Amino acid sequence: MDILSVFLNSLFILNFLFAGVVIFLERKDPSATWAWLMVLFFIPFLGFILYLIFGQNLSRRRLFDWADIKKIGIEKMIEKQMDSLKEQTFPFYDRSAEEYQDMIYLHLKNNGAVLTENNSVNIFVDGKEKFESLFSHISQAKDHIHLQYYIFRTDHLGKKLLHLLTEKAKEGVRVRVLYDEMGSRNISKKAFNPLKAAGGEVEVFFPTRIPLINLRLNYRNHRKLVIIDGKIGYIGGFNVGDEYLGLNKKFGYWRDTHLRIEGTAVHAIQTRFILDWNQASDHYDIQYEDHYFPDFSHDGEIPMQIVSSGPDSDWEQIKCGYIKMISSAKKSILIQTPYFIPDASLLDALKIAALSGVDVRLMIPNKPDHMFVYWATYSYLGEMLEAGAKVYIYNNGFIHAKTIIVDNKISSVGTANIDVRSFRLNFEVNAFIYHQETAKLLADFFEEDAKLCFNLTNAKYQLRPLRIRFKESISRLLSPIL
Repeated sequence: MDILSVFLNSLFILNFLFAGVVIFLERKDPSATWAWLMVLFFIPFLGFILYLIFGQNLSRRRLFDWADIKKIGIEKMIEKQMDSLKEQTFPFYDRSAEEYQDMIYLHLKNNGAVLTENNSVNIFVDGKEKFESLFSHISQAKDHIHLQYYIFRTDHLGKKLLHLLTEKAKEGVRVRVLYDEMGSRNISKKAFNPLKAAGGEVEVFFPTRIPLINLRLNYRNHRKLVIIDGKIGYIGGFNVGDEYLGLNKKFGYWRDTHLRIEGTAVHAIQTRFILDWNQASDHYDIQYEDHYFPDFSHDGEIPMQIVSSGPDSDWEQIKCGYIKMISSAKKSILIQTPYFIPDASLLDALKIAALSGVDVRLMIPNKPDHMFVYWATYSYLGEMLEAGAKVYIYNNGFIHAKTIIVDNKISSVGTANIDVRSFRLNFEVNAFIYHQETAKLLADFFEEDAKLCFNLTNAKYQLRPLRIRFKESISRLLSPIL
């Protein structure tokens, strides 16, 4: 037997063994398993290297230290709320939230998401307005500024933000910045030197330990949070970069949704930041001190839960919340998302709703930023059109909002897209809001956006050319690992 035959036979045996490893590690998710097996057998050996980088299972790993949370009483609060919901004795201030007790219980049970009811919310759909508000509140900070973004660019907007943060650090305000290694891969770490020199602290989520190799790069911290003095919280879809101000020629106007929250829900946002920061930091751990969780005299009236999810968990918490919202719908479901790659459970929930006569409307961008994801999205839209859903293609730039509104009564806004990546691979956070006026306001934004869309009908979809059908088919095959 010649050397080439020995090499090929050895490669085949190795590939077979690698396939066994993939099947064993991914046995909980058949769709992802088949997708990885396809990559493995079409790209022998290299496929397994790709799996090591992109396909690790983090659900068995303990990434975040929850022990200190007991010190601030959250665990007891969760138990108390769950017991009162079971006994039907929960003291709802807003009676509209009472209708969704089962959903509230779900988030308490699988995520420890405490319900707070004294919140007020401002909604931003324009980047300039969001960052004007953010800069104004940062300039007024007295104690601390905690800032976390998936993408942080050092362009005009990023430099302006860093300059402001540096000035606040010079005033003695405790400034902490956390960004994701992959999302902010083009950033120059030198840009943070003035902030650090002024006393600010900067950490990186899942940094590269070995030059040019990061075996965890597929797991991204996609959260966007800012907490100011423990009293004001920002959460939503906007990152830091000029494109979010509509200054990128490729995307044009950037349509997103972001919330400014005041009330006790800020404590939950703060807790999420502290958990992420302490995971990323080796020497600057944040302690759960009172000044990070100030008492509120705020008289807001909006009930909400802050729900987070990530690949370190056995439960896909935000996806479960989405499905619960969808299954509760009686009249309407409005969804805005840049990517629509649902798994079978969420897709079935939406199709069942549409087939049951619920007005299901989906809005996606007309300008793709990831081609495989874009064509996979179109393949799933075809199924929704057949079920009777309405599909709107946004033409006024790029829509990046992650918003769901059900029956104009409840809503969810945050960082999680309607895709497998957001459900299983990314670290995400959403606000689930049980307030009719907020839901109606978000629905009004949807209606205004719909005027800037074209309606993709099933008849139009069926006329797509063969090359588009081919792109959709290939992209859909890969969708579980995109």
